[in-house]
Amino acid sequence: MGLSITPLPLSMTGAALRAAVLEAVVLAGHLLLYPTGLLEERPAPATTHTGPDDAVADPDATAEPAHPGQRPPVLLLHGFTDNRSVFVLLRRALGADGLRRVETYNYSPFTRDLRVTARHLARRIEELCERSGQDRVDLVGHSLGGLVARYYVQRLGGDARVRTLVTLGTPHTGTRVAPFMDAHPLVRQMRPESEVLTELRAPSPGCRTRCVAFWSEFDTLMAPTGTARIEHPDLDATNVQVTGIGHLALPVHPAVIAAVRRALDGPVTDATAPARTSSAPTAPTAPATGPTASTGTEGQSLAM
Repeated sequence: MGLSITPLPLSMTGAALRAAVLEAVVLAGHLLLYPTGLLEERPAPATTHTGPDDAVADPDATAEPAHPGQRPPVLLLHGFTDNRSVFVLLRRALGADGLRRVETYNYSPFTRDLRVTARHLARRIEELCERSGQDRVDLVGHSLGGLVARYYVQRLGGDARVRTLVTLGTPHTGTRVAPFMDAHPLVRQMRPESEVLTELRAPSPGCRTRCVAFWSEFDTLMAPTGTARIEHPDLDATNVQVTGIGHLALPVHPAVIAAVRRALDGPVTDATAPARTSSAPTAPTAPATGPTASTGTEGQSLAM
């Protein structure tokens, strides 16, 4: 019996090559920055407000409610074996207008259980709310960081605190890549049949967090690539397909960064309203010079 191979279209192979080259460039840059993110950042002190233009940092103060123009603080969570240095560009962009506090969270490199990390995250978020004077926060998680954040939202009551959860290349239904790494307990928890993912498939009625999941067909760490989509009947989820880039480029590509910022600036489901599934959401209007966005049964798409 012969073996037949269907060649990929030239346009697809060219796009894959460009994505691979970009991944190599991003990896090289990230390796240079990696040492700068090894230590946990010092959280910003509480900020008191007496008006929209007179925020004062006071380490001994109990934060007062933020002024009306202030957006919820954002906490960024890195992926497996990574650290906060991956968010240098994203953090700068999200905080550029001065209307939101943006912080990063380094979880321990010795973490062996995603659920333990999610409980530590819960404490960090309570502390962030206290310092910022806000009742809710936004979370952005890259890869495993998105799974930690989602576990907190669905299984630890985090939907009461998290307004919007954005995930970048997160294995929501599990990835089968690199089977030789199954010796690591965190990798086993990212497999489709793991106890953690079984818990996340359980019903989550009334979940108040809006979810936005970015995924790419050239994400080689997602096997299959569609695993980075959120498919859950109880979650208000928007899936955004990114074309032309890979896993490492998701948190640093300008088009993705702009789309993440729009997702956090956009309308949010009322926290008191029941959750809904959004498989065909209304796409935000893209700027003339930015990526194109379209809607359909598969959600939104970003063309690089």
